[in-house]
Amino acid sequence: MFTFYSDPGHGWLEVAWSDLKRLSLNPTDFSRCSSRKGNLFYLEEDCDAPIFLNAWEAMHGIKPQFREVYQERIFIRNLPSIY
Repeated sequence: MFTFYSDPGHGWLEVAWSDLKRLSLNPTDFSRCSSRKGNLFYLEEDCDAPIFLNAWEAMHGIKPQFREVYQERIFIRNLPSIY
């Protein structure tokens, strides 16, 4: 299960580096609008999260499950770009 974080202005899907590798995805497959903290990636909702979600569904035949977390002030905005 994945976590989808959002604040009043935007949203990000949290994905582990190991999940990206299993799908043969790399940080450079995503825009600089996504962020990274160690081995966790926060894929922005409009362009980058769909890349991951489509690859997941293509490999597993089902859509991934995720829980939603809303925060007024989200830590992700303070993280560096994905690369």
